[in-house]
Amino acid sequence: MLSAVARRRVLARAPVWRASSSLLRQRWASTTVSLNLNSVTEADLAHFSSFLAPSSILSTLSPSNTPADELTAFNNDWMGKYKGKSTMVLKPRTTEEVSRIVKYCNEKRIGIVPQGGNTGLVGGSVPVRDELILSLSNLNKIRSFDPVSGILVADAGCILQSLVDYLAPHNHIMPIDLGAKGSCHIGGNVSTNAGGLRLLRYGSLHGAVLGLEVVMPDGTILNQLSTLRKDNTGYDLKQLFIGAEGTLGVVTGVSILTPVMPAATNAVVLALPSFDQVIPLYKIVKRDMGEILSAFEYMDRNAYTLSVKHGQGKALSEEETEGAQYFVLIETSGGNKEHDEEKLSNLLEKVMDPDTGLVTSGVLAQSPTQFESLWAIREGIPEAVGKAGKAYKYDVSIPVSKFKEIVDKTREHLQSKGLLREDAVKEVVSYGHFGDGNIHLNIAAAAYTPEITAALEPFVFELVASYNGSVSAEHGIGYAKTSALGYSKDQTSIELMKKIKKLFDPNGIMNPWKVLPH
Repeated sequence: MLSAVARRRVLARAPVWRASSSLLRQRWASTTVSLNLNSVTEADLAHFSSFLAPSSILSTLSPSNTPADELTAFNNDWMGKYKGKSTMVLKPRTTEEVSRIVKYCNEKRIGIVPQGGNTGLVGGSVPVRDELILSLSNLNKIRSFDPVSGILVADAGCILQSLVDYLAPHNHIMPIDLGAKGSCHIGGNVSTNAGGLRLLRYGSLHGAVLGLEVVMPDGTILNQLSTLRKDNTGYDLKQLFIGAEGTLGVVTGVSILTPVMPAATNAVVLALPSFDQVIPLYKIVKRDMGEILSAFEYMDRNAYTLSVKHGQGKALSEEETEGAQYFVLIETSGGNKEHDEEKLSNLLEKVMDPDTGLVTSGVLAQSPTQFESLWAIREGIPEAVGKAGKAYKYDVSIPVSKFKEIVDKTREHLQSKGLLREDAVKEVVSYGHFGDGNIHLNIAAAAYTPEITAALEPFVFELVASYNGSVSAEHGIGYAKTSALGYSKDQTSIELMKKIKKLFDPNGIMNPWKVLPH
């Protein structure tokens, strides 16, 4: 904990939105169109059974006759918001088996939904209708690791936490860290260009991923699984598949650069009296911590309280948090324990000086256990929101100066609609990666209802557009935000994306009705 001396307790008009409101609202109201895709039949089941092991097939069709409830976890997202009707889940064990499945589906015009850990938040990993689900869970082998270069090559179905555990004895870490690391797959992380808690330090997967193995929509295996740090020959094709959400092909293998494990890590949670102190604090932290700053996470009072309420523990006592409206979690990681601790100590002396008025109180982790407990408060917020009610989640990138404004305006809008009540909208909270300009605006409701949805969408997306922001910072577009893509990308960009999709996947079988508006 901080010393007794160090411890003490101590809303602007949005820019005019210039996009065509009527056009975007028309897109928002668009409905899912037919792609002339076929349902899986018993004849298709017989074909897959000819080369896949019985344990690799789950199907309600005869003669498999798998009970429908065994497919529920694959058909439904974890929030219970998006529900598909697939009759078949295939779990191939090799890239070659993936290729045979995809080639056949392309010939028969059967839609395919590639699925990893199914931890997504935008309905991108479950069927819209009855598409075939292609689970990558059996592609879970680590192919190679070079301890000199730190380059790891792994199957797409490897769970992120398993890769973390594998690298630990080699003194390396994964460049990405997510709250869902215990169940998400590295292939899914790449396919959604997941951001997470370490982006401030290690950058996005567009930089960390060195190569990919991808099964194209016609079954061709594209081997771009490079282990080179530098390769300036031709187009960098792998970048098209990072963040494509399985709409251009199935990622089956990943080559990724892993950083050396820091010799020392520290975490501190600070309480701030108002939003006015957050940006000045961040500027000081960024300047003074420099190369050892690895995270600057942000929580408003409602998010912090909700996480504590639902069992994530307390960073500070009620007395210490009295009057605090915002909290930040700062993590440092570096190669010299004494050097890092000295920098952090000097920082805390500065920001907790009564004359600055920046911080009301704080706690510094004194052990690995306390380090984990401080992070648990931040990482536990999504789970806490889910326990509070049905979650409407908006993962957006906007200028950090607008973090408070977007929450206030959303809350005021819901209030004006008469929806801020216990049987409708119960909580409005915000948290996120302040250093990345990524805020998570979460609304906990008593139930998912058309009334609440209509109040929030496209209202939130219009606000984001007015800030020249992005409607998806790290969760992707999936099925949930296809109509919102126009709030962040102009028509020229969208038409070019459609051309790329048509070139790669002319039959439209790959994760249909996802990412692009129809």
